[in-house]
Amino acid sequence: MPRLLSVIPALFVLLWSTGFIGARYAMPHSEPFTFLALRFFLALLLLAPFALARRARWPARGPALHAAFVGALIHGLYLGGVFSAVRHGLPAGIAALIAGLQPLLTAFLAGGMLGETVAPRQWFGLLLGLLGTVLVIEPRLAGASGFGAPALLAAFGGMAAISLGTIWQKRHVAGVDLVTGTTLQYLGALVPAGLFALLFEEGRIDWTPEFVFALVWLVLVLSIGAIFILLYMIREGAVSRVTSLLYLVPGTTAVMAFLLFGERLLPIQLLGLCLSGLGVAAATRRRRPAESPVRA
Repeated sequence: MPRLLSVIPALFVLLWSTGFIGARYAMPHSEPFTFLALRFFLALLLLAPFALARRARWPARGPALHAAFVGALIHGLYLGGVFSAVRHGLPAGIAALIAGLQPLLTAFLAGGMLGETVAPRQWFGLLLGLLGTVLVIEPRLAGASGFGAPALLAAFGGMAAISLGTIWQKRHVAGVDLVTGTTLQYLGALVPAGLFALLFEEGRIDWTPEFVFALVWLVLVLSIGAIFILLYMIREGAVSRVTSLLYLVPGTTAVMAFLLFGERLLPIQLLGLCLSGLGVAAATRRRRPAESPVRA
């Protein structure tokens, strides 16, 4: 069991990185909030019967509302902000770079809202991870133009939403069953996604094989598998350590894009991937407890 737990962070990074690949397949065939509303609805449709069948314990009204609020933040507003920013002309590289600020903001909020102590070694790791993220994304920033304040506001808003949602999950929803809590999260995520889809989109979907594959993958692997892992790690570990793993996502996504789509993978990106790995290692390494002196 300890060996299995040790691979959970790597599995999370691998699964979370496929979300950007899935979005690449899906976005040409659907508007962002329409797609997200459909994704959350299907995840809710799968999770609710499962929670009822296993007779999972449902939380009281207060924790249930907190779980729904977390879902609105880390699913509805974060993903909606990123997808909307890209749709308004913000290059995916810049959107990913803005999202890369999330571990730093989360670590800062964790100190004030959760009382977590972020050691200088962890701050160094977080900054090193950010530098690695910049190097991974830098080749895609050349010539970036054609976007304005709404795109930047959406990207920064999404980043702030997932940071606050991570803190809120740790502070108010940590004791809730993972299955029922996640079910309530998608119920909450449907609110902003559905509202924005109704107000600003036409709801058209092109049901191509690529779209169907991306939808099934993102519902089963991301909305259920990766989210369960993320919430488990937040419950079991320090928030600042868990979110630092997100620094590995841009590099992992770049490798996937190279393998799947033939996108270039430059030496500077490989260097950034290595620096991100070193930063995450520094931010997540736990200090060994001091050994007790041996008495004669």
